[in-house]
Amino acid sequence: MNKTFSDNNQIGVVSTFSELVQTDFKGEMNALCWHRNSDGDFNDVVAQLSIKGNITEVYAEDLIALQLSEKGSVAREIILNDLQLLTDFGASPSLNLLKCYERDDEFDFISTDVYSFHVDRSPIATDTFLCTYHGAASDIISNSQAEQKVLIPEVRTKLKELHDGSPEEFEDFLKENYFDLHYQAHADVKPINLGLVHLWRLAVDHPEQQVLPCIHRAPIEKEGEYRLLLIC
Repeated sequence: MNKTFSDNNQIGVVSTFSELVQTDFKGEMNALCWHRNSDGDFNDVVAQLSIKGNITEVYAEDLIALQLSEKGSVAREIILNDLQLLTDFGASPSLNLLKCYERDDEFDFISTDVYSFHVDRSPIATDTFLCTYHGAASDIISNSQAEQKVLIPEVRTKLKELHDGSPEEFEDFLKENYFDLHYQAHADVKPINLGLVHLWRLAVDHPEQQVLPCIHRAPIEKEGEYRLLLIC
């Protein structure tokens, strides 16, 4: 068991999918990890998939059609099983082969792309599930290690200059443009990397949520290497 995960108050570690979906978030804990070790060859899977543009959705039939090594077949079964488990649970998992995400460079003082530390928001009770099978993995930090960017005085001042509505509409402006979802990590914070093959459940900001939403970010991809990511 990875001590980085099990010794962290933000992270709960489980050993089955049923524990992953049935365990309640509480206190500081807003991330759950189904910790797994696998000798599957996910590189064999990725090497045989074709990418179209920066992001290509991969379907079960695409995986089934691949001619894989023995360890590649093990990797494929893990992915197919995860897709089925999440679908049976009622989620809508998407398996993506990623070169990179679109960057938001419109402003030099705030970014709203997934490379920025952010939380997810939903109008209904739900959670974010994700698993990186190959390539660079996502990071999380605890809520005490970051500050909402819209509360940083110099950022807030510049956002007010962008806002052309009344002062009473400013908070709605922040939400409508997703500015309020993004966070600035404190100096010297070391993010927790989520690693490969582990299936994660992260708390989302919604009306029934009992804990703070989990702050996370997508990694900068490694040159010449694709990510294979399951997310829903």
